[in-house]
Amino acid sequence: MIDSRLITLRTFAQCGTVAATADLMGYSASAVSGQLRELQRALGMTLLVRDGRGLRLTATGRDLVRRSDALITQWEEVRAAALSAGGQVPAQFGIGGFSTAASQLLAPLARHLHGSHPSLEVSVWEASPARCFELLVAERIDLAVVVSMQGQVHLEEDPRFEKIALLDDPLDVMVPSDHAVAGRDSVALAELVGEAWITDQSGSPYRALFTAAFTAAGLSPRISHEATEWETAIALVGAGVGVGLLPRLVSLAGAPNVSRVRLTGAERLSRKVIAAARSGSQGSPLPDESIRFLREVSRGILATRLDDEANAAASREG
Repeated sequence: MIDSRLITLRTFAQCGTVAATADLMGYSASAVSGQLRELQRALGMTLLVRDGRGLRLTATGRDLVRRSDALITQWEEVRAAALSAGGQVPAQFGIGGFSTAASQLLAPLARHLHGSHPSLEVSVWEASPARCFELLVAERIDLAVVVSMQGQVHLEEDPRFEKIALLDDPLDVMVPSDHAVAGRDSVALAELVGEAWITDQSGSPYRALFTAAFTAAGLSPRISHEATEWETAIALVGAGVGVGLLPRLVSLAGAPNVSRVRLTGAERLSRKVIAAARSGSQGSPLPDESIRFLREVSRGILATRLDDEANAAASREG
């Protein structure tokens, strides 16, 4: 197995401070510092030097971290092959993802894994995409579910991670339930261009998606509200002050006075949701089982979401 002190060094290289490394790995700051000192002594190399009140990697340290990528990948391949050959699963398995993925996909996955492997200890981390990649490096999680445009990591160019396509999550329009288009099967953006729009803040990935949709339609929206959380945007729509775009994976269950309408036309958009794992780990029983389950669950959600919400709204009205 890989020396845990090397994992600590790689995690330090990823997040940059002893405190952040300790937080990611679940250690104390003194334990992290001790591991880094021990690794330097064991290797006979100067890997870190003082930089003000903190530490920074030397050229030797940076080179060791870079070259260890191949070593980690090789170990993951060995571990995956050994587990697969014996039909075994590890004692622990960590999964992480953004808030919608955690509630809609990871919670059902955790229940499934507990059922299929009763002795397995499953941990779920709701975290931003950037933190998910840090947790993968620190080996606190083994599989991350992220929106590809949010990860701040170019997976195609980063040898530490493998990406696995999960689903294309369509963006729908959400409107107040008494809106003229509520209850329709679909709507084009051109019909709503004059509405007060609710979207994410400028510079965010979802604002870019929002802008791309209107650009494709040759339209200029009237942005009246900015909201960084889906719950806030949904509440604003429910209050009747505007309309917005909403990924289909995000549930409207229990949201009063909000209806979802499928977006039609050339401006139809979707966000690409992917799974990421450490390179070499694919082929191991648990990641493979998890990917199959996540795809099945997501297909079910996307196929039934609109009908389920329409039926729930009809029940409330009845």
